[in-house]
Amino acid sequence: MAACRQRAGVPVASNKMTTTMICLIGLVVLASAAYVAGSVIAPAALSLFMIAIIWPLQKTLQRFMPRLLALPLTMIVTIAVCGTFGWLVFWAFGRVGRWVISDAAQLQALYDRILLWLEGHGVSLSGLWEQHFNTAWIVRAVQQITGRLNTTLSFWLVVFIYIILGLLEVADMRRKVLALENRASGARLLAACEKTAAKFRRYMLVRTQMSIVTGVLVWLLAVAAGLPFAAEWGVIAFVLNYIPVIGPFIATMFPTIFAMIQFETWQSVILLFVFLNLIQFVVGSYIEPRISGAALSISPTLVLFSVFFWAYVWGMFGAFIGVPITIAALTFCEHYPSSRWLADLLGGVDRLEQKRSL
Repeated sequence: MAACRQRAGVPVASNKMTTTMICLIGLVVLASAAYVAGSVIAPAALSLFMIAIIWPLQKTLQRFMPRLLALPLTMIVTIAVCGTFGWLVFWAFGRVGRWVISDAAQLQALYDRILLWLEGHGVSLSGLWEQHFNTAWIVRAVQQITGRLNTTLSFWLVVFIYIILGLLEVADMRRKVLALENRASGARLLAACEKTAAKFRRYMLVRTQMSIVTGVLVWLLAVAAGLPFAAEWGVIAFVLNYIPVIGPFIATMFPTIFAMIQFETWQSVILLFVFLNLIQFVVGSYIEPRISGAALSISPTLVLFSVFFWAYVWGMFGAFIGVPITIAALTFCEHYPSSRWLADLLGGVDRLEQKRSL
């Protein structure tokens, strides 16, 4: 085939370069569309991710009852899990937030100490604070938070509608894919979808296990250090661990800032900060890769890029779903010979070692 192309005057290398450029242009167009139409595409992407996770429950229930009866039970379980997760978020952040409001004087005192220290080292922030942080800014911040809450509720309503419709069409869509005229392409597409769904479920299982471990360790550390709201810090660490990179960073900074108010010495604050980061490093960089294995192995650079890129495109929801989107893209690349090199290139070390052993 290559010889025929060369005789026809079309070099193979040039043809591959053209294909690569077309793919890159397509990715840029898709990313731009995702950014512009985020209010439509983001709920659809998250709903597909959730459908892949909860479909085994729906499929199991359908063995014992009609599909239209199994669907409400599946949605009740899904809403209960999401509701519990949301309640934990509001409980933990609400408790800490109420303390911040009631003891704002201590925060002001901490700010004054930091300001004096910076001014003693030649850094002046008083003018910047007076210019940007005033009563009008606080009112705007409250309005933005309220608007974001309303947007979040609308977002989840759309997601649940997508999930209901999607669960009803999974079996029908599978039959349509298998009935395509090109049976080989249909089977390959179906295999890629099924493997992607399996990876999504494994990803959430591993992420949940590591979030629990992280939350328990942070709680124990807070108790041992005598830091108030130990249970709340553990819950916050558990919740934020679902957001790679950004979540652990925030879960480390919050209790550290709180410790700056509670502890009398900077040595205690620094020690707490070091141990919090040690927990995040050991769990995220040592334990989690060994549990997830080669199936979810991704280049750390790609993980970082995925989190920040999708956070820029879709905000916090993008930061949460950025890694699953990358997992799906690499899984589809694995199933097509022309793009398999991309999965090998962007996969982690575990994936490369697994291929060498086969």
